[in-house]
Amino acid sequence: MKTITFTLNGRERSFDIEPDETLIDLLRRSNLTGTKRGCDTGMCGSCAVIMDDRAVNACILFAFQADGRTIETIEGVGDFDSPHPLQTAMADTGAVQCGFCTPGIVMTANALLRQKPDAAEEDFNQHLDGNLCRCTGYVKIKEALLSCSARAADKGDA
Repeated sequence: MKTITFTLNGRERSFDIEPDETLIDLLRRSNLTGTKRGCDTGMCGSCAVIMDDRAVNACILFAFQADGRTIETIEGVGDFDSPHPLQTAMADTGAVQCGFCTPGIVMTANALLRQKPDAAEEDFNQHLDGNLCRCTGYVKIKEALLSCSARAADKGDA
């Protein structure tokens, strides 16, 4: 066992971890179940979290790699009473069907919009390349994400 400390959803936390424990396992045993376990190979994006302002797949990161870092999960983005604009846009445009991929998509898009608030469709296409959705066909997802872009706000589309 090893003890690590990192900022999780705005709060410094310490955890005892096993050497081979993944970040997703740590999050889920900490009752943060919004981060979904999908492929366990970093290919589907359902486990995306933000680490130091960058989207990463928690299923392929060891928990010890979070030591000293800042991690944000979907639970730190918004909630039922105060949803993040990305969450609202996803719901409003019908971009959520089964919802399994939604937390990962919101986290990945959130990281992109922090870096590039005026992201265009090409930016979302490239940045969300690792987020798979089996239900929607991506049209509504892209519509939702673009509505949150500063570029959409500048055009009066948001």
